[in-house]
Amino acid sequence: MIVRDSTAADVVVVGAGMVAHRFVESLLRSEDDALTVTIVGEEARTPYDRVGLTSYFSGARAEDLELHTGILADPRIRFIGDDRVTGIDRVARRVRTRSGARHSYGTLVLATGSYALRPAIDGAELPGCFVYRTLDDVEAISRFVEHRQAQLGRQLRGTVIGGGLLGLEAAGALQGLQVGCTVVQSSDRLMSAQLDLAGGTILRRLIEAKGIEVRTGTRTTRLDPDASGAVAALQFQDGSMHEADIVIFTVGVRPQDSLARLAQLDVHPAGGVLIDSRCRTADEHILAIGEVANYDGRSVGLVAPGYAMAEVAATRLLGADATFPGYDDSAKLKLSGVDVASFGDAMADTPNALDVVYTDPVRGVYKKLVLSDDAKTLLGGILVGDASAYSSLRPLVGAPLGADPAAYLLPEGGTGIPDDELPESAVICSCSNVTAGRIREAVHSDGCADVAAVKACTKAGATCGSCLFAVKKIVGQELTKLGQATSDALCEHFAMSRRQLFDAVRVSEMSTFSAIIGRFGTGRGCDICKPALASILAVLVGSHVLDGENASLQDTNDHVMANMQKDGTYSVVPRMPGGEVTPAGLIAIGSIAESYGLYTKITGGQRIDMFGARLEQLPQIWQRLVDAGFESGQAYGKALRTVKSCVGSTWCRYGVLDAVGMAVRLELRYRGLRAPHKLKVGVSGCARECAEARSKDVGVIATESGWNMYVGGNGGFSPRHAELLASDLDDEGLIRAIDRFFMYYIRTADRLQRTAGWCTELDGGLEGLRAVIFDDSLGICDDLDVAMAVHVDRYEDEWAATLRDPVKLRRFESFVNATDTPDPSLAYVPERGQARPATAQERSDAAVLIAGTTLEVRR
Repeated sequence: MIVRDSTAADVVVVGAGMVAHRFVESLLRSEDDALTVTIVGEEARTPYDRVGLTSYFSGARAEDLELHTGILADPRIRFIGDDRVTGIDRVARRVRTRSGARHSYGTLVLATGSYALRPAIDGAELPGCFVYRTLDDVEAISRFVEHRQAQLGRQLRGTVIGGGLLGLEAAGALQGLQVGCTVVQSSDRLMSAQLDLAGGTILRRLIEAKGIEVRTGTRTTRLDPDASGAVAALQFQDGSMHEADIVIFTVGVRPQDSLARLAQLDVHPAGGVLIDSRCRTADEHILAIGEVANYDGRSVGLVAPGYAMAEVAATRLLGADATFPGYDDSAKLKLSGVDVASFGDAMADTPNALDVVYTDPVRGVYKKLVLSDDAKTLLGGILVGDASAYSSLRPLVGAPLGADPAAYLLPEGGTGIPDDELPESAVICSCSNVTAGRIREAVHSDGCADVAAVKACTKAGATCGSCLFAVKKIVGQELTKLGQATSDALCEHFAMSRRQLFDAVRVSEMSTFSAIIGRFGTGRGCDICKPALASILAVLVGSHVLDGENASLQDTNDHVMANMQKDGTYSVVPRMPGGEVTPAGLIAIGSIAESYGLYTKITGGQRIDMFGARLEQLPQIWQRLVDAGFESGQAYGKALRTVKSCVGSTWCRYGVLDAVGMAVRLELRYRGLRAPHKLKVGVSGCARECAEARSKDVGVIATESGWNMYVGGNGGFSPRHAELLASDLDDEGLIRAIDRFFMYYIRTADRLQRTAGWCTELDGGLEGLRAVIFDDSLGICDDLDVAMAVHVDRYEDEWAATLRDPVKLRRFESFVNATDTPDPSLAYVPERGQARPATAQERSDAAVLIAGTTLEVRR
């Protein structure tokens, strides 16, 4: 119960961060008008979202990060900012502040958080050296970069010391300011607290693929100034020097417990006010929550356990029972284009635990599930490169997995993630400790009819947002039980479906993400809606993928217009329409591959891929390819990939029509066409089907009477043959039908939905599709025809345009002083006689590769 005093305010909260805000918000559930709460914050700001700091560098304003819940407008609240509590009189139950004010309390809540550490090395306080902790910090970084760039007249060189979660976010922030960046990590891998060595290796490749240099196993011993006194270089333990114009320290945090020490409360030797499971300190009138609190010998710098403590403290003050369950160390990296998550016993410290590991060396993906020794109970896991299963897996920690682990590890569902309902006790939102049962209660008892309502009611997804997919799934299941329609909203930031959003952007003629989300959405966007809008704008606006603010919306590969491979290098894929290439073209490709030591392979899509290019080599390679007459093959984008063909009637004695000519015509027509997912076409010159056309999104097969058109075929883990849409079409009729099919799909499909799934879900099925395309049943055929004509007219090769633009070319500097000398930290993988041969040791260390993936079980 709240301890009351006739002359004291009920509660005084020291600190005005996220955890303090959550505590006060929870406490205000009380309808007691006599309750008063005084909040004293050291920053001259109201509470804000510290988790979202990095978004400041992608256009978010300081006010966008404010935690808007209206608690400060409650008459029971008194907020005091820009002041600091300097002492606690435990006998009189009173605090004094820097301004000289004194505030009496019945219950005092310490929510002072933690402060960012700087290493104890010479030069750590030089101008240009920052920590990354508060809004003041990020604003100071932004101001410094602007001033220093103007002063030096060149791109700045930045270094982040510390390669954990916060360090990688800080590196992303520097990139957002167009600062070249190096991450320096003392341990042998990035995010060493969350990832094992294999996961850290893949993460390094993903980070380097974004143009961020990484140095592991490196300690900084000194920072040197330039003539102006600002930081200019770092010296490492091995004696080497590294130039830097700005340095950000993300080497850890320490609990802000000095106030507790002065008040002679019990403090752990490693830092943090000691609390019990009720969040009580050694003084029964003083509670501690968040990062300043030390429970069971630990203080953890994550918001989720802080929120859990805030709920416990508020609940107990309101007279109910609650205890802190312990720390949930689950973490998800919030860096555009890099997907990483870690949860539970990720390092397999549990005795006799089993690791089930999936590795995809082509896509740069590493996934590990840690199971009990009977392979039934999920203990934890690591997801790098593809964390889509995180929201499904994390709630199952400590519970039966309920399926073959491969169902969660294989891409695009693999064998199919089970659709079973999660148990009531499964924690869906670790930030706010919201269970599946509480979400179901919100739907059934509180009348919540969509994710936004559940979020407002339960706080699930209100902090980092990584659980929103799981929340949406549960809400949909429960609404279905009630016989209500479920929402098809794109994500929490857009209430519209992708189809509705496409139409809204088309009608409004808006051309930037900020304008669109300002009018049709809320918040700052996420890794769901940003790439989806990038695709929509590519179709409707047609600007270069790296133009303006929309460049930041692209997926990882689109950022550099190349596919990242497992060793951190990139593939180069020139377009070869219909598989045709001249002898001169072959010679040019061979010469380029030989010059740069690239591995070459003729792919299933009838073109030559070159593997092993470094980031800074991409413009050099593409300049030579463009000079030789080649274009980008768009292998990196959700776009048309290839139009495969047999040799048709030109050469084959069975061919009845010119398959190659039609394939070339189609590929040149649809090149660069962006879509909800990648598109592939096949053209066979006769019914023998040598081009395997019926496994493609559009398959074209020649007959004696014309072309047969098939649609909705896809490969992958659930192969599906295309179905016959129309028969005996002439050339113009075929092209007109494909135009309309593609444009109708692009306008109406869900995010990342292949044509196979889209076709099966269409109203009226295949007959309905025929009516739209051939009978104009919706009255949109003219519109579809015009849209495709516009695409064809404004097509421009993305790489040729990039080579003409110095601003775009800056993206391909792996670091500011990049040279053509290979980075010795990168491992180049030899293949069957190309480049140097593998040594016996390398061959013995290699994993067994089957169908492009590696799946192994280790004990």
